[in-house]
Amino acid sequence: MLRGVSLDVAPGESVGVVGPSGAGKSTMMMVVGGLERATSGVVRVAGADLGALDEDALALWRRRSVGIVFQAFRLVPVMNALENVAIPLELAGRRDAATRARDALESVGLAHRLLHYPEQLSGGEQQRVALARAFVIEPQLLLADEPTGNLDGDTGRKVIDLMFDLRARHGTTLMLITHDRALAARCDRIIHLADGQVDRIEEAA
Repeated sequence: MLRGVSLDVAPGESVGVVGPSGAGKSTMMMVVGGLERATSGVVRVAGADLGALDEDALALWRRRSVGIVFQAFRLVPVMNALENVAIPLELAGRRDAATRARDALESVGLAHRLLHYPEQLSGGEQQRVALARAFVIEPQLLLADEPTGNLDGDTGRKVIDLMFDLRARHGTTLMLITHDRALAARCDRIIHLADGQVDRIEEAA
């Protein structure tokens, strides 16, 4: 639960959100991404007042503006890598979905794995597919919730390097939820949450 959180994030900025379990990190991500409704206050993201949007308008805004990467990858097991990445484009009615999905997978080094299914991919490859899916819509905002939580150290570092590289290339605003203070320090600012409130904000070293 969040309580009285006040936070401004500039376009193109990266913020790491840290805090103990139960501090409200994932709740903040869900509210900012329009996946949960705030019970009070105003949530304005990428020019939209999320509280003023009905469910259909909110879903449309989310498809156009927000990319999300989860710890658990959340790929569709019966779809290959190309089909997984094409999903948000197809939902948006894009006729070039397959071409753009192929380009996105190439950008994360998986041009040779287009037709492989999630069970045929390593954990690092699955997370790279998830990154390609998140960036394929060219989102204004990327939300990443413990994106290396299911990966070993070396693979996790490679995925994070790729995520920050893609973010820089696209000029995407990033909100990174993590328990890893060193990872959060790669962002422009670090937001410390405690008991559902912003405890402090610091510039990353």
